[in-house]
Amino acid sequence: MKIVVATHNKGKLREFKAALETVGIEAVSIGEVVKVPEPEETGTTFLSNARIKAQYYMEACGLPCLADDSGLAVDVLDGAPGVYSARYAGPQCDDEANNHKLIESVKDVPFEKRTARYVCELVLAYPDGRELTATGYCEGLIQTEAVGDGGFGYDPYFYLPQFAKTMAQLSMDEKNAISHRGLALKELLEKLKSQ
Repeated sequence: MKIVVATHNKGKLREFKAALETVGIEAVSIGEVVKVPEPEETGTTFLSNARIKAQYYMEACGLPCLADDSGLAVDVLDGAPGVYSARYAGPQCDDEANNHKLIESVKDVPFEKRTARYVCELVLAYPDGRELTATGYCEGLIQTEAVGDGGFGYDPYFYLPQFAKTMAQLSMDEKNAISHRGLALKELLEKLKSQ
């Protein structure tokens, strides 16, 4: 069976390919199958945005399509940056600008009250109308100093008490074992095995 993954991100595609291979599914990037503009992510939740992408690309290529939407939710910011995680500091921003805005927003809050989680929602849409969904969370705290050079996005500021490290300091194996995307993928694989 072949599944199209709705991403152009090589790192993300590698993760999905490796995981799906374990259940005998070949994963290919949407860019290898069809050239279409990206859909507008108009959803107000990670799940609705993942569903928009999965449905859109599935209809464009006629194959089962897996999409994810993920980001950071900080409790003292009422769940922000949330679905705007990639563009928190504005549409033309980058990781540095997003992180700067985040740190400015929480710097006056005591460290132990800066609870946050990474969230990942996966949607696998089939041409016959079926859909599988999976969710993963990774809990942590936001620190104001960047530590570590692994990962990307908010990882250098996302502190994991159980490791006494930031997400950016973890090895790839450690990260995959506890990351929001890794946990959502594990749940999806269980659902695929039981089909």
